[in-house]
Amino acid sequence: MSTAALITLVRSGGNQLRRRVLLSSRLLQDDRQVTPTCNSSTSEPRCSRFDPDGSGRPATWDSFGIWDNRIDEPILLPPSIKYGKPIPKISLENVGCASQIGKRKENEDRFDFAQLTDEVLYFAVYDGHGGPAAADFCHTHMETCITDLLPKEKNLETVLTLAFLEIDKAFSSHARLSADDGSGDQMLKYTTGSFSALPCVAATLLTSGTTATVALLRDGIELVVASVGDSRAILCRKGKPMKLTIDHTPERKDEKERIKKCGGFVAWNSLGQPHVNGRLAMTRSIGDLDLKTSGVIAEPETKRIKLHHADDSFLVLTTDGINFMVNSQEICDFVNQCHDPNEAAHAVTEQAIQYGTEDNSTAVVVPFGAWGKYKNSEINFSFSRSFASSGRWA
Repeated sequence: MSTAALITLVRSGGNQLRRRVLLSSRLLQDDRQVTPTCNSSTSEPRCSRFDPDGSGRPATWDSFGIWDNRIDEPILLPPSIKYGKPIPKISLENVGCASQIGKRKENEDRFDFAQLTDEVLYFAVYDGHGGPAAADFCHTHMETCITDLLPKEKNLETVLTLAFLEIDKAFSSHARLSADDGSGDQMLKYTTGSFSALPCVAATLLTSGTTATVALLRDGIELVVASVGDSRAILCRKGKPMKLTIDHTPERKDEKERIKKCGGFVAWNSLGQPHVNGRLAMTRSIGDLDLKTSGVIAEPETKRIKLHHADDSFLVLTTDGINFMVNSQEICDFVNQCHDPNEAAHAVTEQAIQYGTEDNSTAVVVPFGAWGKYKNSEINFSFSRSFASSGRWA
């Protein structure tokens, strides 16, 4: 049974991204004869776009400073010309990732990263609940869905919003198809703007859902993050955490009001934690079909930020197995102590376990220009949390 008509969205038109190859080649050819200058109404010396200090030397990685553990990547020429400062290439081989099952019977976390186009990189974490079906669906189809949208829409925040909504509708169709025939033996496959049904082995899908925190990096400098649920994205700038996401929980006044307006309710469990209709600890997610009429939505909150590679060390995406045990500054400190991003991702997940997390914990660490620059020799280690997690006081 075809379901393409159920989930195809009307997409906004947009100009396809253009590479500035001609501009860069001309600049290289004329570099020795002509120096681009900064226009000024004063009598101050004019400066080259790649020579901000007037030294006559082209900008390189050394303009960021020299320190141990620095990752020297090639400089991206077209974006560097566009923005007037050196922008390093972010190699996927340097991205670190780790996922721990904790004390759960199954790991429902998923993560992904890929190069979607010459200009755009993709990073994501998904924390499933009610089984891994929704997280698996996002892991399988989100990348392709975003890639299909990129040539049609220039605004990356719009791209991510459309992708989240389209994937949610597709998963809902997938769940309803399985529920209607009672066999649970169909799955949707994404192909160029639509989904078609394919046979598969599926569990109960009506109550399966997932968080989604997705980051797109364009030209090595434009970072856009979209999120639903309580997985997080943190940018480490000058050694301090900059939170790029806000948890979607019933504790937020705006989220709680939407739930009530849609006919849902918020109930607290024995631990004092609020849940939508007494079931779900978050107010936005992909999936959770049974709570859609109660105000649980898949529309993400988005944030756009311009990177400063001289100050920005890394982006880290984490699931709640880490977030509820290790605070943002601790995450930055632990990552900054590590030699490489892969070691850092494992260190963060291991620390969450040491602090007593029982949930799945996943971290994706993306290094930027200031990787290793803000290493702190002092870390505030919580002996009491680590000691309690040993079980001797359980």
